[in-house]
Amino acid sequence: MDPQRIPDRWRRFDVTVRDLPFALLLGLASLVPALQGYGTRLGDQPARPYDALALLVAALECLPLAGRRRWPAACLALVSAGFAVDQLRGYHMVAGTALPIALLSAGAHLERYRRVTMLVASAAYVPLAFALDRQGLTEGLSGFVTFYLALVLAWGIGAWLRQTRAAEAERRLHVAEATRTAERTRIARELHDVVTHHVTAMVVQAEAARYLTAAPQRLDEALSAVTDTGRLAIADLRHLLDLLNPDHGTGRPVTPSVGALNDLVEQTRRAGQPVEFTEEGAAPRATGSAEVAAYRVVQEALTNALKYAHGSRTVVHVHHGPREITVEVSNDGSGSAAGSPGGSGRGLTGLRERVGVLGGDFSAGREPGGGFAVRARIPSGSAA
Repeated sequence: MDPQRIPDRWRRFDVTVRDLPFALLLGLASLVPALQGYGTRLGDQPARPYDALALLVAALECLPLAGRRRWPAACLALVSAGFAVDQLRGYHMVAGTALPIALLSAGAHLERYRRVTMLVASAAYVPLAFALDRQGLTEGLSGFVTFYLALVLAWGIGAWLRQTRAAEAERRLHVAEATRTAERTRIARELHDVVTHHVTAMVVQAEAARYLTAAPQRLDEALSAVTDTGRLAIADLRHLLDLLNPDHGTGRPVTPSVGALNDLVEQTRRAGQPVEFTEEGAAPRATGSAEVAAYRVVQEALTNALKYAHGSRTVVHVHHGPREITVEVSNDGSGSAAGSPGGSGRGLTGLRERVGVLGGDFSAGREPGGGFAVRARIPSGSAA
């Protein structure tokens, strides 16, 4: 058996089984002759030799510790009863150590009737103190009060552990919720970027095909473009949905790089949008956050041009610098339905957030001479 797997196997057992060895060990230690009389002692009563009742008392004090986390109230009641008999009979066994342990466990694991349990335990201590005092012990009031405060301290430590555990669970819950929210936002943003662009291109291409019934060759080209765009959309969606599968492999990247801009521009042109594309500098071979963000900026800008300025002259300019990538996409607003992008605004808002996270600048708005422009400056290199 692999020794490293033993702790994992041990944690799979019920908590009562895991607490039982300590209870048995404490009980056996109480019966060791060399340790007789060295347990908790209230007053100066001499230690009594062990008898048959001492064995029962040791079992009553120690064995309930096996259920100290599952049944903390019952454990505390049984251990307290055993401790009382232990002190009244004068055994003074090491098993008396079980009382502060039971109190600590009750403070840490008791969920209901905590205040009632504290009051009942405190009230039960009073007759025990009177009974011990009537036996002529010299413990005195200060001694009994000191011991009571020590027991209260044990309960307080348990309560502090309980609060710490609850605070940690709450923190983990918030972290998990924030992680889920961020992941949902990221997936929604990717879905918007992929679906909106492809579906918009398909809608525009299908609309144009309606007017090509008299030109079969052009109609066939338009329908072929719709088909190709649909296949691209399905492929991108499959790769995006792979993110939701914990067993997805390490195939080609889900998100494209700037090197795929030519395909993106060509797809937009086939949808009937005149696009002028210029790219300066050398795109890196490896795809980083900056390259993906630049691709998404161009993709969203071309999608908006198709939707709100279809047919207008659109200019795409991408510059790869040593430390940053600059992107500018503009149109002259001369096409049909020209104007500022409408809709939910999710695309532009998502781009602004994406670029902002990388420490870049993003702007989108109407141009003074008409049309609409999207500009982004995205740090690359170490910033990506």
